[in-house]
Amino acid sequence: MELIGAVERIVGAEHVQREVQLSDQSGLSGAASLLAHPESAEQVRELVALAYAQDVPILPVGGRTGLSGGAVPHGEQSVLAVALDRLNRVRSFEPLLWRMEVEAGATTATVHRLARENGLLFPPDPGASEQSQIGGNLATNAGGPHAFKYGVISRWVTGVEAVIAPGELVRFGGPVRKDAAGYDLRGLLIGSEGTLGIITAAWLRFVPAPAMTVPLTATYDSISAGVEAIEAALACGVVPATIEYLQGSCIRHAPPPFPVDAAVDFIVICEAESEVERETLAEALGPTAVARDPRELWRWRDGVSLGVRAVLGEKLSEDITVPLDRLAEAIEGTLEIGARHGLEATSWGHAGDGNLHSTFLYDPASADQRDRVKAAEHDLFELARSLGGSISGEHGLGLLKSGQLRGQWSEAAISVHETVKRALDPKGLLNPGKKRPR
Repeated sequence: MELIGAVERIVGAEHVQREVQLSDQSGLSGAASLLAHPESAEQVRELVALAYAQDVPILPVGGRTGLSGGAVPHGEQSVLAVALDRLNRVRSFEPLLWRMEVEAGATTATVHRLARENGLLFPPDPGASEQSQIGGNLATNAGGPHAFKYGVISRWVTGVEAVIAPGELVRFGGPVRKDAAGYDLRGLLIGSEGTLGIITAAWLRFVPAPAMTVPLTATYDSISAGVEAIEAALACGVVPATIEYLQGSCIRHAPPPFPVDAAVDFIVICEAESEVERETLAEALGPTAVARDPRELWRWRDGVSLGVRAVLGEKLSEDITVPLDRLAEAIEGTLEIGARHGLEATSWGHAGDGNLHSTFLYDPASADQRDRVKAAEHDLFELARSLGGSISGEHGLGLLKSGQLRGQWSEAAISVHETVKRALDPKGLLNPGKKRPR
């Protein structure tokens, strides 16, 4: 009761919920004793200081669009969840200087809209932009389709404001575009999934929007033919804004907005930003390359995941990455794992980054299928590691991949990881159970 009263005094009783069930898009859920909605970075600082003094675990909560259980409570003990939805202000926006300071609860769509209205581009787009929040994007170092050319979100952040243990408000970087004065603590917080601190605001940078964007699609009857086309696109002298792929049954479960022959087993999407790029990419992709309407095409691409999930009611879709020259092996390996466990398998993803969304469909009501899909997930992580890749390209570890770094990193590397955690969170109270290497 003492904790409840103190939290209500900080944020107001009307902004506190008790015994809340929290979940994200991973399918996991858990109970938080309290869910507080602060309206300022100072209130976040007070909440962290209070929880740290009372040894209460602290769970930062964004738009809950994550796919790894990063915003889900871990364990049975009392948890103070801190929602950032009321920290949604744009503190400053200077379009002529291509920069913005924005709070963590602002949605991705808000930043995209302001950039677009001022002739600018903010490339990171991890999906669900009306719901996903900038703080959550930073917590996972999110990317999206345009990361091939423009990079993940850390490339577009020049500074962060964050609350760290035991309750200090700090700033690393700022509106400056270059800063080599200290360790890259800004970069350390980005991608830490709230385990090293709670990001409350960020300074973002923009670039002028391209004069045009033309996505092209090309279809192929095999994985090998599709991957050869991707390699041709990489070698053609153009840096496409995107190089995406879709393979196998996901094309049938989420049909594209254009006719596709029954023999098609692989679709490549490349986005050009000039007529010269369009012509060069079309030549590289081959005779099936066709320019498409960008709104229609990306609306379809964004809906593929939901279309696949609807088939049996649920899916496991992991974001493994592999070196580009091992992409075909990873796609084929996904299908082999599915067949081995009696599950329908497919994949799509960011081919230019070697980032697959390897997917297994299953009925969530079937205990047998749930067991088989967990076994398939284990084999998938082993596949990624065996090909010199990673168990996560953009979703983070969360709860779903807790402990999986053990097979990817050496003991010395894991020790460094754990040392950093202890240094910034000596009590282990910041988003416990997440980003655990073993």
